[in-house]
Amino acid sequence: MSVIQHITAREILDSRGQPTIEAVVSLSSGETASASVPSGASTGRREAVDLRDHQDRYRGQGVLQAIANVQAVLAPALCGESPLNQVKLDQIMITLDGTNHKQRLGANAILAVSIAMKRVAAKVSGKPLFQCFSEQASYSLPVPMINVINGGAHADNPLMCQEFMVIPIGAQSFAEAIRHSAELFYSLKDILQRAGYQTAVGDEGGFAPALRTEIEALDCLMKAMEQAGFKPSRDIVLALDMAASEFYQAGCYHVGSEGILASDSFAEYLKTLVEQYPIISIEDGMAEDDIDGWLHLTQLLGQRCQLVGDDLFVTNKQYLEHGIAHHLANAILIKPNQIGTLTEAIHTLAYAKQEGYRTIVSHRSGETEDSFLADFAVGISAGQIKTGSVTRSERTCKYNQILRIEQQYADLVSFNPARELAPWLINL
Repeated sequence: MSVIQHITAREILDSRGQPTIEAVVSLSSGETASASVPSGASTGRREAVDLRDHQDRYRGQGVLQAIANVQAVLAPALCGESPLNQVKLDQIMITLDGTNHKQRLGANAILAVSIAMKRVAAKVSGKPLFQCFSEQASYSLPVPMINVINGGAHADNPLMCQEFMVIPIGAQSFAEAIRHSAELFYSLKDILQRAGYQTAVGDEGGFAPALRTEIEALDCLMKAMEQAGFKPSRDIVLALDMAASEFYQAGCYHVGSEGILASDSFAEYLKTLVEQYPIISIEDGMAEDDIDGWLHLTQLLGQRCQLVGDDLFVTNKQYLEHGIAHHLANAILIKPNQIGTLTEAIHTLAYAKQEGYRTIVSHRSGETEDSFLADFAVGISAGQIKTGSVTRSERTCKYNQILRIEQQYADLVSFNPARELAPWLINL
């Protein structure tokens, strides 16, 4: 039986020019696979630790210590093990770290190895990577949430909302969903240029114009839909990532043109946006520490809108359990680097599904050209995926991989936005 023979790691650059880790796992039978991990700009306080050197090189952002941990701590413990038992391998690394948030060895070090081991195990099995997560008669392709306007921590503009996204619900295939999104993206560029705005893009590939308010951004999106020939609520709907923790200070929300709002008032502001525009999903609508605000928002909008916990849950089953017990949100973002291993991310997702929460696999703002998230989202039938805009290769590589899966395994996969988003579409 083939066993893990060698594990190494190297420092590479992510999409923001920051260092990150690429791990390489080699087997005794000759198979080799690599994986690289992302990092976030807008991060939850309780996320697993992205270990950095905090020395002069790369302005303190180097990852040489995390690489040393791969080669001096993780590799000796994993070499000689079968690559086919992901749960055991991940548990070995969790035990070696021994901390609550992977602060000893680094979630970036552990996750890079975790993903590389999954990828090399797929080579051993002879199956496509997405099929190595679960044995199913068929797999659901995720509905894409395409970032078209960047704000907040992802852009240098006045917008507080971090991501304005389009969801192509009228598409009959994933390929058509990507085409619809790209056509809307082109139309949005035309509209912004005619209005005199710059059309440079932000961290996640969406435009980053100096729009003054969220209303202006949403109006631009509605005009783009019309110009591209799409009907709102039938062909395209909208999603927001408010990243509210970023503008929450001293118990209030600093909402630009809307002023400083208490939690209840900010929830009412979001309700107004949902009533005026075809918005079916709001991520991090309240700050991670504003539990009363989350409860109020869920009571106010939870029956008509997908309310996604990102900073609130940080892909951690313990925090999700607390949220479910207290009726907070109704969906969760799954970011493997928030928790540090594939096993933990999958357990959190499975628990969310069990409790009736919708699940969305997500990238980070500092991404790499690794397309692993695409196979991951398909293999676990996540239902939805957000991995940025239809520009920049670190974003499009994920969409392109799903396009390949759809074409090559047409008899195994299906695409059905109405099924995945049913609770929210009936309110349009």
